[in-house]
Amino acid sequence: MSVNSGNELSTRLVSLDALRGFDMFWIMGGAAIFLRLFSLSDIPVFHTLSQQLEHTQWHGFTFWDLIFPLFLFIVGTSMPFSMSKRRERGDTTGKLYLHVVKRTVVLLVLGLIYNGLLDFNFNSFRFAGVLQRIALCYFLASIIMIHLNIRKQAYAFGIILIVYWAVMKLIPTPGFGAGDLSPEGNLAGYIDRLLLPGRFCCYTFGDNEGILSTLPAVATTLLGGLSGHWLRSSFSKLKKTWGLLLAGLGCLILGWLWGLFFPINKLIWTSSYVLYAGGWSLLLLCFFFWIIDVKGWKKWAFPFVIIGMNPITIYVAQTLFDFRVIVDIFVHGFVHKLGDIQPLFYSLCLLTVKWLFLYFLYKKKIFLKA
Repeated sequence: MSVNSGNELSTRLVSLDALRGFDMFWIMGGAAIFLRLFSLSDIPVFHTLSQQLEHTQWHGFTFWDLIFPLFLFIVGTSMPFSMSKRRERGDTTGKLYLHVVKRTVVLLVLGLIYNGLLDFNFNSFRFAGVLQRIALCYFLASIIMIHLNIRKQAYAFGIILIVYWAVMKLIPTPGFGAGDLSPEGNLAGYIDRLLLPGRFCCYTFGDNEGILSTLPAVATTLLGGLSGHWLRSSFSKLKKTWGLLLAGLGCLILGWLWGLFFPINKLIWTSSYVLYAGGWSLLLLCFFFWIIDVKGWKKWAFPFVIIGMNPITIYVAQTLFDFRVIVDIFVHGFVHKLGDIQPLFYSLCLLTVKWLFLYFLYKKKIFLKA
């Protein structure tokens, strides 16, 4: 936990904080609000939209499948800014390494606590997780960014995707053969069953944040890093906007085409998924950058900025603390009288309480930098 100065806050890229907050909005209660809203009507389009707030069972892509890669993408986008700032103030490579290791360890520990480490029930403990994957991707992407120039970082991004595709398609899984991308027969799941202890999520035969699939997730982070380099360049804001737009469309097309041969799949984080999710991430970054940093329309994004300044804090806090306790203090006397809108109203109140908690931290300039 750290306290930042006002000067440091003023130099941040507001669009990036807003996009990060937009991403976390759905995790901290936005999805629940819209699902409850859609459930109030039998309109077919609402049913379709509700499906977008659920993960695909295996191959395919929904809006909900974008949430995690978008966050990793944003982690990568932030890295060139933070690293260049440290270089400018005189940090050596050794100090950069120390900083990276510290952050990695903090994320790993928080991830284990999030998974229930303090319950000491290791028979059903899950060692992999969202924060653990963020930690590993941050660490590996940092090493690449410290030692390689921008062009070589782009090469590393492409090489990782090609290597992962080759490994998944050409190395046989015992009992299934090579190129089997079924839940039971894919190589990533087999390696998890072979090497990863504890229970799995979110499919029976491997872990959603497993060992081998972390490799292409690093590529997702590197794609964000390349975007960060682009935003730090000396090009005009308009040219940066067009660059993000064209890159996003290009990644979408390439991801879709590759998906015809190597299906888009979040659970095993296929190379086509990296490109397809990366395309949407680039387009969202383009939109937020254009609206906020080019056009100067910032006020609408303030609620997202508050969330985006403390994303890890709320992710962990809403697991360790039941915010419903606070909501119940204020609504327990009348909420049961609201009929069909009760779930929607309660979800809105819950999100509001979480946001006010983050607003308090923002006003006190307290931010969990992990």
